[in-house]
Amino acid sequence: MSTTASGKTSGANGTWRNWGGNVAARPARQVEPASVEELAAAVRRAREDGLKVKAVGTGHSFTSIAATDGVLIRPQLLTGIRAVDREAMTVTVEAGTPLKRLNAALAREGLSLTNMGDIMEQTVSGATSTGTHGTGRDSASIAAQIKGLELVTADGSVLTCSEKENPEVFAAARTGLGALGVVTAITFAVEPLFLLTAREEPMPLDRVLAEFDRLWAENEHFEFYWFPHTENTTTKRNNRSLGPERPVGQLAGWFEDEFLSNGVFQVAQWIGRAVPGAVPGIARISSQALSARSYTDIPYKVFTSPRRVRFVEMEYAVPRAALVETVRELKTMVERSGLRVSFPVEVRTAPADDITLSTASGRDSAYVAVHMYRGTPYQAYFTAAERIFTAHEGRPHWGKVHTRDAEYLARVYPRFAEFTALRDRLDPDRLFQNDYLRRVLGA
Repeated sequence: MSTTASGKTSGANGTWRNWGGNVAARPARQVEPASVEELAAAVRRAREDGLKVKAVGTGHSFTSIAATDGVLIRPQLLTGIRAVDREAMTVTVEAGTPLKRLNAALAREGLSLTNMGDIMEQTVSGATSTGTHGTGRDSASIAAQIKGLELVTADGSVLTCSEKENPEVFAAARTGLGALGVVTAITFAVEPLFLLTAREEPMPLDRVLAEFDRLWAENEHFEFYWFPHTENTTTKRNNRSLGPERPVGQLAGWFEDEFLSNGVFQVAQWIGRAVPGAVPGIARISSQALSARSYTDIPYKVFTSPRRVRFVEMEYAVPRAALVETVRELKTMVERSGLRVSFPVEVRTAPADDITLSTASGRDSAYVAVHMYRGTPYQAYFTAAERIFTAHEGRPHWGKVHTRDAEYLARVYPRFAEFTALRDRLDPDRLFQNDYLRRVLGA
């Protein structure tokens, strides 16, 4: 199929797959608009043809949040910075811009986001729409740093929103799940480029849990990874620094971040999948392979790291006060279950925010993420973990595996009805509907 007024379009025989390999879809057509006008035209045409519309970034969600058999919008051509406002300290960026490109572009301008997640392959719209976050005592998710949004709504019109303009849309669309429209541009709050000192070191799990409140309170950004079948964790503390820059050396960085964290870890996953009984022994070795280190660098080089080993993930936000009990219950479950878990469990935090369906909406939160190597059966582990998370009124990450539905989510999100009412107003005919949204938001 040739290029049309709606941008670059692929034929009906293309199958889309996500990064984790656990979701596939066969859209009727795929469109790569080169402008907001082309995107709006593609939405109007889909409506005329009776087709649903979904936008997808780099496919880093493990849910089917972006899957459709209708029109799949690919925003690869909608990239780059539109404007830098140094007086307001904001940057407006096209929705299809990968976080990797945004971070590098901001650094060249002497600017930075305040906080970010631990990978930067996603597009800005995909990351914010699903609630991507890092860890922070005071600084929240990427979506919480949004100051303005532009989106194409179901009738093909372009709507802008901020705290002053369409504030009810702004409250919801920062983490909009793709249910309210197709995001075309985002305005982020930024600040002058700063330095972070990272301190990574092993620590026994019992000590981390006993001292968790102190570790959280004393560090701007604290997280840890627990290795199931062991008593071992790796902790990471990131705090602002006056310098000087002391980046990880090229050889040391390659050895730790590529050879050990990706290369050797990949081989360990192959062995664990082939011989599940070897997993506890591998976990003990893996948990002791990374040594303590400290380095100082610009934010995105500290916050993010390469993740080349493919996996499937579930993550829940529980009240921060319930974190220690949640992790202890998870550890007990793994020990008693006979499960063989080859991936570490990741724990992070975020302060309460005011975004309608943010996983930290209205409450200080802790995130517990469980992973399994791609191709390894994960259902038994995730089901048992989910039972623990939901007992603590956990909120599932919108882009990661979970089984919750609208009935459950309405109980754990005080503003759930506010979001669905806005959806009824902006998309009454459910142009942006798919099976996932039907499950989590209702019909």
